[in-house]
Amino acid sequence: MSLPPPAENQAFCKVSALEGGIVTSPTAFFLDPDPGEHLTLPSLCFLVRHCTRPETVVFDLGVHKDWATHVPEFAELVRKGGNDMTAPQDVAESLVKGGLNPADVTYVCISHIHIDHVGDPSQFPNATFIVGAGARELPDHTTGQTQEFSTKCFEAIPKERVNYLDLSSAPQIGPFAHAHDFFGDGSLYIVDAPGHLPGHVNILARTSADGGWIFLAADSAHDWRLIKGESKVARKPACAHVDVAKAEAHISDIARLWKENKRAHVMLAHDLPWYEKNKGGDAFWPGVIPPL
Repeated sequence: MSLPPPAENQAFCKVSALEGGIVTSPTAFFLDPDPGEHLTLPSLCFLVRHCTRPETVVFDLGVHKDWATHVPEFAELVRKGGNDMTAPQDVAESLVKGGLNPADVTYVCISHIHIDHVGDPSQFPNATFIVGAGARELPDHTTGQTQEFSTKCFEAIPKERVNYLDLSSAPQIGPFAHAHDFFGDGSLYIVDAPGHLPGHVNILARTSADGGWIFLAADSAHDWRLIKGESKVARKPACAHVDVAKAEAHISDIARLWKENKRAHVMLAHDLPWYEKNKGGDAFWPGVIPPL
């Protein structure tokens, strides 16, 4: 399904990658059949700047430098499962390195309330936080150490500066059932991304006035083999998604976008092939991911 064509004098966004930490994980947690790999993955975040408006949007905050000290019992559980996280350079440091003070960021959009995406919200004292409305359910629908982890992540977001975005009645765009036109000019859409976690959202942004797009898929898929249909979503030893059927349907929608729109650049939060090719390059802030 095609995306809307550009209007006359179409507004667009400049999107830059940000270092947000490193996650290590066995492929058994997200790929079936399991290739038996243990991957070191980026936790990519993004700076989105409108072509004419002064507002800035940061999509996801990656890994908190001291994440394990906040939830030590959960950290032990994570590491026992063969996973780990570090943040040699967090999002705030990535912004400063490129010349932007985190205090000057207008909006922070959190794709979902997982510890490798929430980061350290206290570093953005003036930003309005955009979170999917379903995230409010999360602390009440988990138990034990997972509940502690979810609650700590949830409570890190400043309640006096958060906008819980309800996308249930938002219109369709391309293959996606619900998307909110954030600036009202067709330059940036916040997309409902069901399946992974309540409140999970993606971003679809125009990257040029003549038809370029980028889709920031967050944790909709953890590996390109899922988008390409080479693997299925793993269910054992644990599933990365709370609703596998909805997650698989959304992955199919992303695959459709990728196949049918040659100028749509799809990026995953843990996009290892892209990261290996572009690490330290001009696609990272203060550079820009080039439009297709």
